Formats: sequence, C-alpha cells, structure tokens
Amino acid sequence: MKLVFLLEEESMKHFLDGILPKILPPDVGFITVPHEGKSDLQKSVPIKLRAWKEPGVKFVIVQDQDTGDCRELKRKLVELCGDTTQEVLIRIACHELEAWYFGDLEAVSKAYGKNITVLAKKKQYRVPDDIISPKRELKKYLPEHQQISGAKRIAQYIDINRNTSESFQALVSGVRKLIS
Repeated sequence: MKLVFLLEEESMKHFLDGILPKILPPDVGFITVPHEGKSDLQKSVPIKLRAWKEPGVKFVIVQDQDTGDCRELKRKLVELCGDTTQEVLIRIACHELEAWYFGDLEAVSKAYGKNITVLAKKKQYRVPDDIISPKRELKKYLPEHQQISGAKRIAQYIDINRNTSESFQALVSGVRKLIS
C-alpha cells in the first residue's frame, strides 16, 4: 500500500516527511506532493485523482484552514474529488501548520534549544487549534524560525501521542484508519 499526500505548501511536506515514519508501519510507503498554495492544490486535486493509475494507492489531502470556515473548506475539497474511485482522506490544519507545533511545545523547545513549554499554561495557547495566527505567534517567541527548516527541525521531536492539537490528532487517526 502507498499513501499520496497532496499538500498546500512545502513546509507541510517537510513536516510530514519527518512524522509519517512515526505513524505508518514500514510496509506502507508514502510520497508527499507540495503545491504552491491553496488554489494550486485545489486545481491539482481532480487532475491527480483522475490521472493516478497506480494500484494500491490512497490519497490524503491536507490544507490549512487559515481564516476560512473549516466545514466549507472540507466540503469544497470533497466536491473537487468528484466521482473518483480513489480512496481519499481530507484533513484541515486549524488554522495553520504552526498550530500543530503549539500542540507539542516540548518538541519545539527541543528543536530550538529554548524552553517555551511555559506557553502551554497561557490561556491563548492552551487550545492550539484556536490560535488565530499561530505562525505569527511562533515568530514572537522564536524569531529565528523559518517555515521549511523549522518544519524539518520540529518534526523530528514531535510526539504523536503527546500533541494536543485536535486537527493534528484528526490527521493521525485518519491516516491510521485509512491504512487499516
């Protein structure tokens, strides 16, 4: 079996490349396909689903919510999948990938050698998926953070079970269910 991840951006690719080996058994292969933003991903989805003919492949589409309505965004992605015979899992990162980092501040602290775990006690960071602009918030505490290199750094320390982001856990459980 192989999973094909269709992603909104490059940083999500590097993050998933780092965490998927922690989720998937060794006999399940995967590839991560980044796009140049939301509109590029959405334009690509129906094309890739129709054109991909490899047997035993299942698809996972991951897109940031940003400021949009989560349910509406998911409905639109389902619509883009059309009447495909491919098995597709759609997951939305609420609000951005960086919210998943706030779900495991211990991993972020290890990645940067700077203890920011105390942020988890602050009201505005207790529920990672409720942080409106997690990318901006992360930059406040880690000005050296860069999207791609940061995704690689943080992914190696992420604890799948410790992460408190509900949208991250929805991805993990969805992927596990997809391969079972």
